[in-house]
Amino acid sequence: MLLSVQKVKEIYGISRRTLINWEKEGLITPLRTPKGRRRYKKEDIEKLLGMIKEKPKPTVVLYARVSTKKQEEYLKNQIRRLEEYAKSQGWQYEVISEIASGVNENRRGLLKLLNKIKRGEVAKVVIEYPDRLARFGFEYLKFFMESFGVELIVLNGRENEEDINRELAEDLIAIVTFFAARIYGQRGAKRHGNSSGEVSVR
Repeated sequence: MLLSVQKVKEIYGISRRTLINWEKEGLITPLRTPKGRRRYKKEDIEKLLGMIKEKPKPTVVLYARVSTKKQEEYLKNQIRRLEEYAKSQGWQYEVISEIASGVNENRRGLLKLLNKIKRGEVAKVVIEYPDRLARFGFEYLKFFMESFGVELIVLNGRENEEDINRELAEDLIAIVTFFAARIYGQRGAKRHGNSSGEVSVR
């Protein structure tokens, strides 16, 4: 929407002198009518007044993950390698890292990444191996990212077989532990409910 000098003054209380000063400072550039009269874009005026917040430019996110606390050193090395790659490409980047099982669907780091993608804040995601992003469902996550125009870059195709088997075993133990806790918790709740809910009728 284009506004005349008079309209700008009526709507925003900005004088002609202020507009001219903004032009001289390079803060705003008016369009000209065939008769040479100034017309200003409404969004340009509102940006200068702080009424419109510019969206952050999409960035590169480096995502790193390990399953357990004892793998912290590997996590640090993983981040270092990702950063070296990003710097070699001349990218500005943000690191999202976490210690969480690859089969956990409620990872804070992963959810943070997916929410940033939905808000249009991510241009590329860089991971070292597919399993770092997810133990299962990697292709679904890749499809999700690409549907928002995000490029997923995997630096290496497959991890060391020994490392994969060890971490997969830890992930499976985590799954078994989780479900065992739920099952025993439910049984305990039922026993508690039966003992407290019995009514004697005579």
